Amino acid sequence: MFTVGILTISDKGSQGEREDESGSVIRKMITGPDFEVTHYDVVPDEKGEISGKLIEWADGERVDLILTTGGTGLALRDVTPEATLAVIHRIAPGFAEAMRSESIRITPKGMLSRGVAGTLGKTLIINLPGSPKAVRECLAAILPALPHGVEMLTGQGSECATRDN
Repeated sequence: MFTVGILTISDKGSQGEREDESGSVIRKMITGPDFEVTHYDVVPDEKGEISGKLIEWADGERVDLILTTGGTGLALRDVTPEATLAVIHRIAPGFAEAMRSESIRITPKGMLSRGVAGTLGKTLIINLPGSPKAVRECLAAILPALPHGVEMLTGQGSECATRDN
């Protein structure tokens, strides 16, 4: 079983002015035989606070997977991708590509998402959109690949292909 951190980025949510529905959607979708949510927090749209929490959970707490929600759009306060890119060592573009592809299939507004994914040490970090509906759609698109991806990153997986394939 892999540990998961859910980090919601929301100015209003961090001040207690808005309920975190997107974080709840993530928790419901990710809970199962492969993943256990062990960390959760809501921080404002501040690059330093977002980056700091990602580093704390990845390096200090050794969380296997961090899913962020919020701050991925075009608003000036949307800085989650920049905060994530500031701390990751390697990008994992397939996750963001799959999520945008699924979103664009549903609405042209899906192309406005700037979410990124990558690794910090042995932690996979993925930026999800902020709306509960978009979180549900995007997480559903990548969920089948998450267990194997985290297995490979943490050294618990086997090779994807064999000699016979």
